[in-house]
Amino acid sequence: MSARSLLLLVPLALAASTSSAAPRDNLNSAARDFVRLELAVGEKEDGYIDAYYGPAALKAEGQRLGKRLSLPELQRRAEQLRARVDRLRRGASPQNVRRARFLSAQLTAAVTRLRMLRGERLSFDDEALGLFGLRPQLKPLAAYDPILAKIDKLVPGNGPLPDRVDAFQDRFLIKTERLRPVFDAAIAGCKSQTAEHIKLPKGERFDLAFVTGKSWSGYNYYQGGYHSKIEVNTDLPIRISRAVDLGCHEGYPGHHVYNMLLERILTRGRDWVEFTIYPLYSPQSFIAEGTANYGIELAFPGNERATFERDILYPLAGLSSADADSYAALQGALRQLSGARFTIASDFVDGRITRDQAIELTQRYGLMSRPRAEQVVAFTEHYRAYVINYGLGQAMVRAAIEATGSTPAARWAAMWWILSGPTIPENLAVPAG
Repeated sequence: MSARSLLLLVPLALAASTSSAAPRDNLNSAARDFVRLELAVGEKEDGYIDAYYGPAALKAEGQRLGKRLSLPELQRRAEQLRARVDRLRRGASPQNVRRARFLSAQLTAAVTRLRMLRGERLSFDDEALGLFGLRPQLKPLAAYDPILAKIDKLVPGNGPLPDRVDAFQDRFLIKTERLRPVFDAAIAGCKSQTAEHIKLPKGERFDLAFVTGKSWSGYNYYQGGYHSKIEVNTDLPIRISRAVDLGCHEGYPGHHVYNMLLERILTRGRDWVEFTIYPLYSPQSFIAEGTANYGIELAFPGNERATFERDILYPLAGLSSADADSYAALQGALRQLSGARFTIASDFVDGRITRDQAIELTQRYGLMSRPRAEQVVAFTEHYRAYVINYGLGQAMVRAAIEATGSTPAARWAAMWWILSGPTIPENLAVPAG
């Protein structure tokens, strides 16, 4: 063989060696392993996976993994995958750094949940930090006493304040046969307000159903393909204020819009498979619940909500609007009490108060009947530290968005930035842009 022939073979050999080498690790590969792992954890706990619309083959792999591996082994794999993602983050582009931080935070939550499934008892604060990405700063219940005094002057009548507030609010109940038209109109209003600022995918839709036997008041089950199932719990009579709350929170610009944007921009647009799955106990829930709650006031700022309810929803519900302004003022005051729920939940989860005491305190600081207080405490019993995602999430989302400007355009643009990307609580400390 000639020297020239040997020289020709060298690059061929190098090319063959390169082509047969193992491919470099990357975030796409790690993301697929993340989905498998989360699906495996879902085999260990009902309700852990809130939504999945990814490849069927990947789901089958994850389910087989969950049936085969023990909780300690799944925890070990989650820790290893988190370390791998953190390595891949070094030197990555800004877009991939944000993506990797999201994956790492989600994996920290998975590790925490697996520790809990193995029987480890965490404090309320440690659980919130591990699952949702921040340690809550809670106020003592006495801090809410001035708000109770303010509400006492708003509600007519004699007797205990919770009874008076509950009786006044029950004047605004929606009759069962009017629930559908009222909720349809509320959701249409929420959608109209949102569509002015966020382009919704063509063909998006959701199915609305009224259900019973739940500890929550409403729930969105995202199906993929820009389709949600939204359920409203009718165990307790529903008041007119809940229509806009649920229409915005579960629908527009809440959970339905959030999931659709992730699917359109990240799953379909970038092929980021990790967004085909939504583990409930994760920082993603902090963002989901916080944006859904803030979305109510973003869609209906100032007096717009009260006007919409009085002019559109009250007639559909067959309610007199004579006391609509008083009812709206009461709702605004009651929202200032929302933090008391988290303080009560913390004391209850950590064993500082009993269940009966939690119910009694919820009646006092939530200004509600015992059946409604029992439903609130039942939610805490099941979901524990998850409750922080609503009020604290809303507060952080509000602060991040309103720091960007006072115009509707600026605030909706900031909302879009949060909803459409791999956002975790630490991102809310940075002005959106």
